[in-house]
Amino acid sequence: MTPATTYPVDGLVTERTILRAVSEDYASELQKYHTVNRMHLQPWEPSRPERFFELDTIADRLRAMAHQTALGTALHLMLFEREGGQLIGDCNFTNIVRGPFQACHLGFSVATMFEGKGLMREGLTAAIEHVFSGLRLHRIMANYRPENVRSRHLLARLGFEKEGVARSYLKINGSWADHVLTSLVNPDDLH
Repeated sequence: MTPATTYPVDGLVTERTILRAVSEDYASELQKYHTVNRMHLQPWEPSRPERFFELDTIADRLRAMAHQTALGTALHLMLFEREGGQLIGDCNFTNIVRGPFQACHLGFSVATMFEGKGLMREGLTAAIEHVFSGLRLHRIMANYRPENVRSRHLLARLGFEKEGVARSYLKINGSWADHVLTSLVNPDDLH
């Protein structure tokens, strides 16, 4: 089965959030999200050219992400507030590798006005459960910059364990940056 056939049609629903698979139908909402949160996200992301924020580029990117999800090489999700339906963040399980590895990388972001409310933790808890039980992956890796205290605390609360530090790991906001490497192993798949 591919992720496209195992992902719930109505999304993953939690008490306060809904995670939905990416679709170009959300291009306007994602454009607003990126525009409003541009300065908030800038320290943690690669440098973004102006074109990144244009509607047609966003629609193209969403189509490509939906295609990756359909192929089973990624699972791209958008996090919405359940009450009101506002886009509040995203989470992406990318670089899905099957065979003996059965692993992926996790990346996520949350809107500045929704930080500190536990919504990302709530959404990621449901998404991780789906990745482990629905996609049957064994390991999720998530990396963060050492100065990103919020990500460090969130990943620790979700059960991710520190595995080391990678020097000059990713080019973030125009400079090569060290990252702390963490992972979470599926507790139901230890044998």
